[in-house]
Amino acid sequence: MSKTSLIKWPLAAFTSLALLWLVFSVYRQGQPLWALGLLTLGALALYVYLSAHTLAWRYLFPGVAAMLVFVAFPLLYTMQIGFTNYSSSNLLSEERARGYLLDQAEVDESKAMEFSLHREGNQWRLLLTPSDSAASSVRYVSSPLPLDEGASSAVAMQLLPADGSALSEVLPLKQVLAHRDGLRALKLTLPDQRQLVYSGVREFAPFDPLWMAGPDGVLMQRATGTVYRPNTDTGYFEDGKGERLQPGFKVNVGWHNYARIFGDPDMRGPFVSIFIWTITFAALTVLFSTAIGMTLAVVLNWEALRYRTLYRTLLFLPYAVPGFISILVFKGLFNQNFGEINAVLNALFGIKPAWFADATLAKSMILIVNTWLGYPYIMVICTGLIKAIPADLYEASAIAGAGPLTNFWRITAPLIARPLTPLLISAFAFNFNNFVLISLLTDGRPDYLNTKLPAGTTDILVSYTYRIAFTDAGANFGLAAAISTVIFFLVALLAIVNLKFTRTQDTQKR
Repeated sequence: MSKTSLIKWPLAAFTSLALLWLVFSVYRQGQPLWALGLLTLGALALYVYLSAHTLAWRYLFPGVAAMLVFVAFPLLYTMQIGFTNYSSSNLLSEERARGYLLDQAEVDESKAMEFSLHREGNQWRLLLTPSDSAASSVRYVSSPLPLDEGASSAVAMQLLPADGSALSEVLPLKQVLAHRDGLRALKLTLPDQRQLVYSGVREFAPFDPLWMAGPDGVLMQRATGTVYRPNTDTGYFEDGKGERLQPGFKVNVGWHNYARIFGDPDMRGPFVSIFIWTITFAALTVLFSTAIGMTLAVVLNWEALRYRTLYRTLLFLPYAVPGFISILVFKGLFNQNFGEINAVLNALFGIKPAWFADATLAKSMILIVNTWLGYPYIMVICTGLIKAIPADLYEASAIAGAGPLTNFWRITAPLIARPLTPLLISAFAFNFNNFVLISLLTDGRPDYLNTKLPAGTTDILVSYTYRIAFTDAGANFGLAAAISTVIFFLVALLAIVNLKFTRTQDTQKR
């Protein structure tokens, strides 16, 4: 047996055992699907790197695995959330929501009992003493408790013998506080079946549950006897009159979120407006950036122009500075009261536009800032493409007496249009999801009025989704996931168009 085999197979056995232990640990945490996915991926990795027939896949597997874990899985998980009512009000499973409600109780501080903690070897005993002086002779003691290892939740208390022989030294307050987490987990049951919970530094108080579990998963309110049944359509425990208990639980709602996007008039209006503005914003940004960048590239390609390198360097600076810094600088420049732009406009024309309060002005400001951030990229790309055009074409054009405009429209533009188009499509897709610009500059404001969900006139789809999921819309993750899925398919469509266009160009070149 070779030295390689002596290392390979023991290492493979150790890795397999570690994988099985990890899978079993995940499964014990109540995540069978995660455990199955981990087992499948781990088994594939072992097969690829141990089999003699998968040599090529050993180089491809890390990339494929990373794509599955970091791209495919988040996408599928997001799509799955889009079919649920997952939100800040419906975070838990039905079992956890029921358990949360059953744990609710009233703690009667007026009937609290003082306690002391007594060491017994490596364990401890609790001694309860009623605060009522008439019952001071009646005391209750627990069996030894392993507080350091996490005591049992339910502890039966017994009457303390009159001589107190079951007790040892009393722990000081400092040591009692050191075991506070263990004490909080206890539920003490007295001989008369009263339950007590930890309610203070030195007290346990009666614990009266507010809810009682019934058959078929129903909950009954102990005070009124009202029965609440789980509604798997809405994700709430409801009584017969439509009253709902909080928190709700996560359920599958099918196509409800997508129907809400396109079918609810109160949401369809802002959504359609934001969708149109998103396309307009991305298209105009690409158009303006291309017009300015291409013009500068052509001008800077003029051989007779002095200091071309200096000009090119200065014009490239907006692209070299981190985008978020430039955006915040422009946010200050466009400030209505203190910004330099309004100071100049006020001095020249006596006007101070409300850039952030007026929807049209806010959109114009966004286009100005994004064009400033985007034109250097187009300028650099066009400069490289122009350099690749044979100089003989311009010399022949000069002999024929053509001017600069003729050279641009007849030579430069046609020759750089094809290789530039896929890049422009990519720029459109990038600006379609340009969250940073909108978030830092306007945060989607000014908002639409009288809408069910917050929506801004300068929001694009991705910032609109973010506001629904994480800000002031009740953290509606299911609806946000549905919108994210729509955005994904729109961007995927752009990518397909880009690939087909590139393939068509390659075919034409051949």
